[in-house]
Amino acid sequence: MAPADAPRARPRFLPTLFRTTAFKLAAAYLVIFAIFAALVLGYVSWNAQRLLTDQIRSTIDAEIQGLAEQQRLGGIRRLVGIIERRSRAPGASLYLVTTPVGERIAGNVEALPPGTLDRTGESEIEYARSSETLDTPSRAIVRVFALPAGFRLLVGRDLEERERLRIVIRRAAGWSLALVFILGCFASWFVARRVLKRIDGMSETAAGIMEGDLKGRLAVTGTGDELDRLALNLNAMLDRIGELMAGMQQVTDNIAHDLKTPLTRLRNKAEEALRSARTPDELRAALDGSIEEADNLIRVFNALLMIARLEAGRVSDNMAELDLSEIVSGLAELYEPLAEEAGLSLTSDVAPGLQVRGNRELIGQALNNLIDNALKYGAPEQGGDGTVTVAARQAGGEVELSIADHGPGIPEADRGRVLDRFVRLDASRSKPGFGLGLSLAAGVVRLHGGQLRLEDNAPGLRVVIALPAEPKPVETQAPSEPAASTETSNPAGLPTL
Repeated sequence: MAPADAPRARPRFLPTLFRTTAFKLAAAYLVIFAIFAALVLGYVSWNAQRLLTDQIRSTIDAEIQGLAEQQRLGGIRRLVGIIERRSRAPGASLYLVTTPVGERIAGNVEALPPGTLDRTGESEIEYARSSETLDTPSRAIVRVFALPAGFRLLVGRDLEERERLRIVIRRAAGWSLALVFILGCFASWFVARRVLKRIDGMSETAAGIMEGDLKGRLAVTGTGDELDRLALNLNAMLDRIGELMAGMQQVTDNIAHDLKTPLTRLRNKAEEALRSARTPDELRAALDGSIEEADNLIRVFNALLMIARLEAGRVSDNMAELDLSEIVSGLAELYEPLAEEAGLSLTSDVAPGLQVRGNRELIGQALNNLIDNALKYGAPEQGGDGTVTVAARQAGGEVELSIADHGPGIPEADRGRVLDRFVRLDASRSKPGFGLGLSLAAGVVRLHGGQLRLEDNAPGLRVVIALPAEPKPVETQAPSEPAASTETSNPAGLPTL
């Protein structure tokens, strides 16, 4: 077995090149283009030859008409004289005058296929000129015309020009197809080599990422082609995976540090009960304390699980059209008695008919956490004036919810950090909780496609949730009962995080 740090063997280029999709597509385009070019050249050749043949026929017809007119005016002797003069002139024209029995009188044609003079009209034949040997016949288009007294007149044109044109077009087609094939092969090699080089670069980067280099990213050339778009999407995916991995590592570190204290406290209570409890009442009290500590830990783990599910989008299917005005008003009414008991004032300003699409339970849980935090940190003992305001209004295409207090607030430099898990500022260390409330609320808002902002309330903190508005009217849903709980510190029955 090769050592783990041995370099990976690179595949041979040419076999890999021939197997690439780019090379196969380029080769297919080459074949299609070659077939198309051959068809075009074939059509041009056929059309050119047909046009030349039509011109030859027109020339033959014109000569026959002229010679026939001369025969009518001067008889056979005048026609023979004209044929003798024209036969001695160089050119492609063919002439022949014969007796009724087929004996040659005048002309430049020596040999004809048998029976040619017996058929009047046009035909394409092989012939031999008078100046040529009979062993090298040529082809021609001829027309036989019957003269008075049984004499025959043959007029034709040699097809050498047509054959030369055919040869020229055939050679041009051959060279063109050869050039197309050579250039096509080079283009296929160039394109496939370019694509293969980028794919190999992506593969090497992916291999490095699989080996543990999570910071590796695919190269982007900036051309905006499909490989660049693929690289950008994969890089975005890797960035998201990196964020999740960093979040998981952070959660692990936070659990190791922040949950160590309650676990130690739980163990110490159990140990103290074993060592010092003497009566059933003392044992019951110790067990009650241990159960309370265990319940707190369960709440923390449930919150972590919910945040993980929100970030993974695994609860996004249970969405419906909601009357947000009814939800916010119901929560405000639910918290008002508790605020009065604690010496606080909770006021609400909710516009009617605010419609959104979302998960009722998750939105309610996020608002519960935010209102509970506002009541907790807006109390007079925290430096606030004891007033908390819950508001909801339409802002363009969004619905904005805001929970504001006049407590110590959060410094601007820490407003991004407090949305992470287990983050608690020094001013909140004395308050119960684990630093998960804002993180859970931010996860709920992200799941619904909205934004969560922390603003200065001068003094205090103003938390703003902006959710996409649902334009369609919905039927008002009956208010759902809050989760069963008898804890007066949290009327919705949700954990204080």
